[in-house]
Amino acid sequence: MILNITVEDRTYCIEVPQDVLDEGEPFFQKMDEDMDQGWQMSREYVPNPNVEQRCQIAADRLLTAMHNANKHSLLLMAGYIVKRLPNVERVNIDTTGNINDTRFHFEKN
Repeated sequence: MILNITVEDRTYCIEVPQDVLDEGEPFFQKMDEDMDQGWQMSREYVPNPNVEQRCQIAADRLLTAMHNANKHSLLLMAGYIVKRLPNVERVNIDTTGNINDTRFHFEKN
């Protein structure tokens, strides 16, 4: 699965291997359990993030993984987004400090 990540004016194509999608599910479930406790999203605390907000959180962590050249974490965060948002094609990650401005774009059927 290919996930396109746009950061500012650059787009990166992340190939998420099928084994990450299959074998990553226990990790993805742990992420969901952590987020069930609520999450600080920029200046706002969200007590129960919805699926889109959870993927915005994962996208923010993906951006951190990119900056730290942490390929393992990058693939896991991309895998989480792909698993939780079927048909997602592209993520525009906000870099201005407002995680809520990260946007998802989907394949047209």
